[in-house]
Amino acid sequence: MLITGDPETARAAERSGVDRVFVDMESRGKQERQGHLNAHRANHTLEDVERVAGSVDRAEVMVRVNPPGPETAHEVEAAIEAGAQRLMLPMFVSAGEVDDFLRQVDGRVPVTVLVETPAALARLPLYVGQLGARDQVHVGLNDLTLAAGLDFLFEPLAGGMLEEPARMCREAGVPFGFGGVGRIGNGDVPAEWILAEHVRLGSDWVILSRSFRGTGGPGEERADPERLREELLRLRECESALRCEGADFFERNRARLRERVFALADA
Repeated sequence: MLITGDPETARAAERSGVDRVFVDMESRGKQERQGHLNAHRANHTLEDVERVAGSVDRAEVMVRVNPPGPETAHEVEAAIEAGAQRLMLPMFVSAGEVDDFLRQVDGRVPVTVLVETPAALARLPLYVGQLGARDQVHVGLNDLTLAAGLDFLFEPLAGGMLEEPARMCREAGVPFGFGGVGRIGNGDVPAEWILAEHVRLGSDWVILSRSFRGTGGPGEERADPERLREELLRLRECESALRCEGADFFERNRARLRERVFALADA
């Protein structure tokens, strides 16, 4: 997945093999939670949804609305009318909120529930069975890390917090993904180590980090089509190679990732 509200970047992403364009309309409470982090914070609008939806042919357009609240039903209607092909619900804490969201969407588009609170993670068994055939689960590491009182983005992964949720999703037949990944060969925790954890856990997708894009102006980052294509090819090649590895490799990778993550968290 690539986050953008820019139609030119969306077209470049699609041509490069990105499966889903992620338009982010979540704003309520985000600055207060993440204002101190160097993390993605978009300010996309319904007009951005319309422009992005009109710019792609194959890639799915997903729109993240605000956390559950009085305006959710209106936001659902507006996003679908603007061209959303999937909706994402962030910052929920209960199975009841998931149920309400599913009723509001009413099967018109599939949904992705964004698990980013400890309550949502612990209560996964209560709502995973409510999800339909095309619905999905995504574990958001930024807010989960903050809410759990941890210090580094990948601590939930290194500490085993995703093991049981991943198993439950696999057994329920519900596709899931988590977190983001940078360019191969980059990062304090190498992207290939993180990608190996996706393969080990059975994750179906990952969000491409800002390292895959250049700067397109204030508030937006515009991808260079050729660079994006090359970097995505490297990512796909790494994934293919990882899928040929055995269990011993993945356990060694898990151990080195854990050691690196906790060292960075303690620094």
